[in-house]
Amino acid sequence: MASEKSTSKGQAWFCTTGLPSDIEIEVDDMTFHLHKFPLMSKSRKLHRLITEQETRSSSSMALITVIDPKVEETDKKGKGHEIEDDKEEEEVEEQEIEENGYPHIKLEDFPGSSESFEMVAKFCYGVKMDLSASTVVPLRCAAEHLEMTEEYSPDNLISKTERFLSHSVYKSLRESIKALKACESVSPLAGSLGITEQCIDSIVSRASSADPSLFGWPVNDGGGRGNISATDLQLIPGGAAKSRKKPSRDSNMELWFEDLTQLSLPIFKTVILSMRSGDLSSDIIESCLICYAKKHIPGILRSNRKPPSSSSTAVSENEQRELLETITSNLPLDKSSISSTTRFLFGLLRTAIILNAAETCRDLLERKIGSQLERATLDDLLVPSYSYLNETLYDVDLVERILGHFLDTLEQSNTAIVEVDGKSPSLMLVGKLIDGFLAEIASDANLKSDKFYNLAIALPDQARLYDDGLYRAVDVYLKAHPWVSEAEREKICGVMDCQKLTLEACTHAAQNERLPLRAVVQVLFFEQLQLRHAIAGTLLAAQSPSTSQSTEPRPSAAIRNLTITEEDGDEAEGERQVDAGKWKKTVRENQVLRLDMDTMRTRVHRLERECSNMKKVIAKIDKEGSSPATTTDRPRSWSITKKFGCKFKTQVCDSHEATMVDHRSRRS
Repeated sequence: MASEKSTSKGQAWFCTTGLPSDIEIEVDDMTFHLHKFPLMSKSRKLHRLITEQETRSSSSMALITVIDPKVEETDKKGKGHEIEDDKEEEEVEEQEIEENGYPHIKLEDFPGSSESFEMVAKFCYGVKMDLSASTVVPLRCAAEHLEMTEEYSPDNLISKTERFLSHSVYKSLRESIKALKACESVSPLAGSLGITEQCIDSIVSRASSADPSLFGWPVNDGGGRGNISATDLQLIPGGAAKSRKKPSRDSNMELWFEDLTQLSLPIFKTVILSMRSGDLSSDIIESCLICYAKKHIPGILRSNRKPPSSSSTAVSENEQRELLETITSNLPLDKSSISSTTRFLFGLLRTAIILNAAETCRDLLERKIGSQLERATLDDLLVPSYSYLNETLYDVDLVERILGHFLDTLEQSNTAIVEVDGKSPSLMLVGKLIDGFLAEIASDANLKSDKFYNLAIALPDQARLYDDGLYRAVDVYLKAHPWVSEAEREKICGVMDCQKLTLEACTHAAQNERLPLRAVVQVLFFEQLQLRHAIAGTLLAAQSPSTSQSTEPRPSAAIRNLTITEEDGDEAEGERQVDAGKWKKTVRENQVLRLDMDTMRTRVHRLERECSNMKKVIAKIDKEGSSPATTTDRPRSWSITKKFGCKFKTQVCDSHEATMVDHRSRRS
């Protein structure tokens, strides 16, 4: 059909039909050597241009001889440069006709460039074309530009491209995105023809039927081609064969998010606004924004910080700032159900600080992060201080603001959070996270004690089950700041509750020389209190035989109860085994404790028998040596005391009675 070769004026395209060309069409840097009849039979505009040029070229010589030189000179003075320009163009056209022997037409601002006109030429010659979502849009605009309507010629290019768009493009989500991408090169004409709007409507309508668990893959997408008729499948190379192939789940999981990242920012923004107005799922909108930001904002995630390749176009800071503010302003304000969103939001926030984005942009990101702070990690919170006004290595004020937003969100959603024993799970997660952050920043020599103190007390008491993490942060701070005064040490130690320290932490704190004396005394006091309660509880459990006996068959009963729910899965089975192991260990410890108590009880009984014998001996001696004289009592009492080695008054304790037995009371 055609061949191409290079000339001094650019590329040339020749139609190899065996007939000599009789017209030249120039589009951009490509010159097409074609025939008049096929073009004029399909395009009203080409018919008009060719006819006008032939008429003008045939009458130009006659007009030049008829015009009087004086009149011509007067007309030139009146019309000025406009006539001169027209005459120059006519002279160029005449020169080209004389050189080639046929007309030359130059199409300025042709939609879709020379590739689209090549497809137009093939259509005019009756050559079968391979259409796709990327090529049909500029071809539809070229057909509109050349006025290839049904009224001018039946079954023309406009009707064919419209049919392909309706049957193959608008019925598929991914094909609609590709067509929307193609609209960028012919945006004014594609917008006036309604192609851009129809592509966006198709994307929104089909994205609304997506399954969020599959990250938005539409169940009715048909593998990316949509419902294509048998007639239109002929326009796609291998279309009939491809339509019979069932798309794999892995290929579907690539999804249309990646396709959306190829769109320019203005068109992408239009798509997002249409999604928001169409009541689309916030998770789908958020996923689209995340993918687009990852694609176009370099270094947004620490794990993906790679140097840009030489082939990639460099994006200026202003463009990045505009893109970041656009992404942030369209993020849904409600809490996301995607767990990975929090890390992405921290990456956006770091980039916003570096690019010096608007204050509203940064505030929106901080509020969004605060609504789901329990999903963050310690690495997320370690945002460097990019401002010279901050003396610390990490931005502590930023974390304090985010924590404030989290507490506000938690207070507003009291009923939405399930509490266990009066404690919120998300609050306890954040408490552990903040303790880790405090331990990380405590070693910073520039960290003021007030900042450390304010962040430590920002959380309520129920955020921490134990204060071991807080004690570790305090210990690191005191070690890194040995110059702080005694008053500051006591203030810093006041952030932790010594009653909520474990025995291990208490043991370490009692030997910690960095702690102030008051804190050490409190730690020792509560450590002794915990030990006393532990011993009292152990003795109480051991001295109640009924309780200990009743607890012996409990393990088997608990195990029988646990085996009822075997259908809960492997995870529940593992938990049951752990609980059963713990219970067996507790039973063994109780049995050992019972043996110790039995041994102690035996020794007590032996001591009671010896004490009873002593009582009898003392009573017998008292009866035998009873005398009214009081002077004789002292030697006997002294001798008895000396005999038994006692250094106290002769009072004995009856372990079976609650009263004290006094031999002097018996003598009365």
